[in-house]
Amino acid sequence: MFKKIVVGADDSPTAAAAVDTALDLAALCGAELHIVTAYKAEKAKPPPAGLPDEFPYSLSAHPADQLLEGLARKARAVNLDPVVHPATGEPADTLTSIAAREGADLIVVGNKGMKGVRRVLGSVPNDVAHRASCSVLIVDTTSD
Repeated sequence: MFKKIVVGADDSPTAAAAVDTALDLAALCGAELHIVTAYKAEKAKPPPAGLPDEFPYSLSAHPADQLLEGLARKARAVNLDPVVHPATGEPADTLTSIAAREGADLIVVGNKGMKGVRRVLGSVPNDVAHRASCSVLIVDTTSD
């Protein structure tokens, strides 16, 4: 069925539901799982005063890396070996370009932004559905 699944993730409950669905599908299909998070580029911060220039600009992990590491642990707990992709850029562009580059046959996203004014102005799931070169699963994350 599916051999490579890409899922979009951020720290929202909608994305968490999409990741859970992608984990289930990847485990069921024996698919390779790619977890993607997109974020805005930040200006590099200089090292704290008194540290040599060889030290990296930041001594702590970027929030995107922390998010992806937590999601990777969750995937490994169900015997998956995910590939993580932290990337700067707009979420829909990032998801569709990574999916195309990796040869994914499914992108999984939550339905956040599919209702109300965001539906008219644009949303990540809507944009992904229109731009993807593979199947897209939009997970219903609304609660009754």
